[in-house]
Amino acid sequence: MSRASILAVTSGKGGVGKTFVTANLAAALARQGERVLVLDADLGLANLDVVLNLYPKLTLHDVFTGQTKLDDAILPAPGGFSVLLAGSGMIEYSRLTPTVRDQLHDVIQHVRPRFDRVLLDTGAGISDVVLYTVSLADEVVIVATPEPTSLTDAYATIKVLATTQGRRDIRVVVNQVSKPGEGRVIRGQLQQVVDRFVSPGLEVPVKLEFVGEVPIDPAVRDAVKKRQLLLDCLPGSAAAQAVVAAATRLRA
Repeated sequence: MSRASILAVTSGKGGVGKTFVTANLAAALARQGERVLVLDADLGLANLDVVLNLYPKLTLHDVFTGQTKLDDAILPAPGGFSVLLAGSGMIEYSRLTPTVRDQLHDVIQHVRPRFDRVLLDTGAGISDVVLYTVSLADEVVIVATPEPTSLTDAYATIKVLATTQGRRDIRVVVNQVSKPGEGRVIRGQLQQVVDRFVSPGLEVPVKLEFVGEVPIDPAVRDAVKKRQLLLDCLPGSAAAQAVVAAATRLRA
């Protein structure tokens, strides 16, 4: 039986478009023939339901409290993938208790055989819940923007993942770039800082792999306002095509 590849999508800070990137990447991967599940692992501030314009009756909250079976909480999303939404009222899960650890772990093990890829839309930052969620993934993608604060926080996240989880390969998507090629430049800058300050203490250096850049595009704002996936409502836009290219690189 095949097991899904688990990919955590995370960021050093909020407001970088992480959930937007996750949802549209999922749609792109689904179009490329993968069975994809997005798990909203941002337990304290879940917003995947807003991005997808879903009003879930059953959420992870109901699964964790034993009010529903896990299979019943997995919903079809626009874009041809499945979602497991956190739902509101999850604030008690924003602290990592042994119960939350076990429940998250069990949920992922349960869904793994049924999909080709599971995307974990994590919270931002390096709280213990975020780090534990990321630790359950095979691969990590960090979403950053060209803003200095975003890059500083992305670096901090990379450093923590390298030193506490032994991660040596971390993927990078740069969102909201203003000119073509800016994403690669930023990956290069982050790599230089990592080479200088993180890798010297490690046996194997940390490698940042560039997965893609998404340009600043008015289509993104339109899609978010309409609560639609960019790939559904404006598939020909520059940002949509950039997400499709990133999905193709992820599969390479």
